[in-house]
Amino acid sequence: MVRTTDYESRKKAVLAATINKYIKKAIPISSEDLAKDFSLSSATIRNIFSDLEEGGYLTHPYTSGGRIPTSKGYRYYIDYLILQMELLANEKESIVREYKGEIKKLEDVLEKTSDIISTITHYASIVCLSEWQDKLFYKGISFTLEQPEFQDSNCIKFLIKMIEDKQRLFSIINREFKEKVKVYIGEELDCPEMKNCSLAVSNYSVKKKPLGRLAVLGPTRMEYNHIIPTLEYVSGVLTDLLDTV
Repeated sequence: MVRTTDYESRKKAVLAATINKYIKKAIPISSEDLAKDFSLSSATIRNIFSDLEEGGYLTHPYTSGGRIPTSKGYRYYIDYLILQMELLANEKESIVREYKGEIKKLEDVLEKTSDIISTITHYASIVCLSEWQDKLFYKGISFTLEQPEFQDSNCIKFLIKMIEDKQRLFSIINREFKEKVKVYIGEELDCPEMKNCSLAVSNYSVKKKPLGRLAVLGPTRMEYNHIIPTLEYVSGVLTDLLDTV
């Protein structure tokens, strides 16, 4: 029983390490990449890779090469394995500082919010007000398009077309969820143009009533451990700000 438990724990650790390395490197992760980290042989890591691939958590783009996470792998990682980072003090201070100053129009605040999120995360940010289905505020699209996953011209064309379809994008962002931050990965978006993307979404409110959504759009290989706490924090700061207006 102990051996089985140890193996399952090791398998989860290998999956987490594979995803963490892939997020940083954007290239398939080989058994040699992980062997030293776990003080195991490459053959042992390959056996674990095989089990994870059989379970649908990893795949390999080439016949003989490293592994990359699947949507199922990312989902398990977010739900069970991720270690969320705390935002650095200077990041929090920067966010609060950006909101200081006289508030003239709600539109200005929402546009500022989209700018703040894209600057902190280095991905595309989208901000919407629930009442305005035809108006979205977004910044940092170039950050997302610079990612290796979007070097293909067709990928760029499809993604830009999706972003410009405001009604459709609005409907995706405004799906019901209970979490503080909801992450949709690849196929979960039910949108072929965004199959290589993930979308993280949070709520903001005024006087405890939901007012709109904040979102980050990036590749499935996005830094979830930084994106999730960033959206949580910005949502809180924006809500506090609107409550004082």
